[in-house]
Amino acid sequence: MTAPPREPRSAEAAAGYEMVVGLEVHVQLNTLTKAFCNCSTDFGAAPNVNTCPVCLALPGSLPVVNARAVELATRAALALECAVNATSVFARKNYFYPDLPKGYQITQYDQPLATGGCLRIGATPEGAPVSIGVTRVHIEEDAGKSIHDRFPGATAIDLNRAGVPLIEIVSEPDLRSAAEAGAYLRALKQLLEYLDVSDVSMEEGSLRVDANVSARPPGEVQLGTKTEVKNMNSFSGVERAIQAEFARQCALLARGERVEQQTMLWDGVRGHVRPARTKEGSDDYRYFPDPDLPPLVLDPDWVEEIRKHLPELPDARRTRFAAEYALGEYDVQELCTSPAVADYFESVARQHKDPKAAANWVMGEVRAALNASGIPITQFRVRPADLAQLLNMVRDGIVSHSAAKQIFAIMVRSGDRPEQVAERVGLVKVGDDAALADWIDQVLAEHPAEALRYANGEKKLQGVLVGLVMKKSNGRADPKRVNQLLAARSSG
Repeated sequence: MTAPPREPRSAEAAAGYEMVVGLEVHVQLNTLTKAFCNCSTDFGAAPNVNTCPVCLALPGSLPVVNARAVELATRAALALECAVNATSVFARKNYFYPDLPKGYQITQYDQPLATGGCLRIGATPEGAPVSIGVTRVHIEEDAGKSIHDRFPGATAIDLNRAGVPLIEIVSEPDLRSAAEAGAYLRALKQLLEYLDVSDVSMEEGSLRVDANVSARPPGEVQLGTKTEVKNMNSFSGVERAIQAEFARQCALLARGERVEQQTMLWDGVRGHVRPARTKEGSDDYRYFPDPDLPPLVLDPDWVEEIRKHLPELPDARRTRFAAEYALGEYDVQELCTSPAVADYFESVARQHKDPKAAANWVMGEVRAALNASGIPITQFRVRPADLAQLLNMVRDGIVSHSAAKQIFAIMVRSGDRPEQVAERVGLVKVGDDAALADWIDQVLAEHPAEALRYANGEKKLQGVLVGLVMKKSNGRADPKRVNQLLAARSSG
């Protein structure tokens, strides 16, 4: 295969070689049952309980395709702008690992579900779009899991994952830096979240990445010998592993040595890659059509129906947020990180009618509360309608901004409505001049030096004094009226 040369987009080419990367991303689909049987796909079950004769390939058992898996795979392929093939074929990929009970994996080989897509990952500093080709999307089943740390000196096998439905998304060798690979993965994860085809959790193995890495002189068209890097459990880990493998290959080539095609394992603790085995080719796997599964034939009308019902995707949502809510690029990017966050913001903005205020609170207080609790926004106790009402109370002068933050903190813990909290803890804004004057008197008495300087014309202290009054009143004082009263005393 050849990959067209490009103008270098990173410092990697400065060493005399251009980095070329293609990614293979395995994504577990959001189905209740496995790809070819009715066993549960629940994560975290006791070892080997989610198994049956089909996923264990016992004699006399026959696989049946999970229709939901086909639907989700098709949805992902369409969102990646692939051409979905009317007919695709399941094949047996033969290899022997302890966690592969069949001795083969059911996958798709020369006739995959879909081909020829792309994923846009942003733009160069010069503003040129960067679009990464997608070679293919195909359906396959997962293997089991080998566990090496459960028993001393022994390997345990958990076959719960055997037969879980996956799609493999294979990119073209279009990536030219580790940073681009990271951007591609983050964009892909976000797209899959918007599609709701997977929970894309790397921690639970729902998204796994293999990187094909090679090096070649800048301007060269022919690809160099590639290696496949595995065992990466985070996007930053993928970036570090790619960079380490590229550096290793450059060092070999600089010494006049040859890069061998092999599988490499990433050691994140030591920060280096090590060989695992010689990389197999397609002939080694002895692919042939699975005799137990007929070709997968999709009705074009069914495919078009799925296309018509695709949700609003990240690019489209960002464009709409910028236009409809008059938000800047940073706000749009942050608010569209996930569909759940975007939905939450949009609900608050539509009810409060001030998109910028809604954006500031979602990106500020809401995000901080979520980070502190570790819960997803879908389980957040502060409902969008209640946050909108709290912002309405600030806008209408019922509570001050500082009091609103205190009310919000209580809402996060209790889930109560803002007006209930404000009344219960006495945070409704006080605009009565007598009460405000009393607080001002107390502050001036407690800070005589500042009071004297302010009285002598040091106007910049007015903000400091207002802040002290707000603190004294526990956020209840009307800051606008406090400013007016202080100004009147100064001029008097």
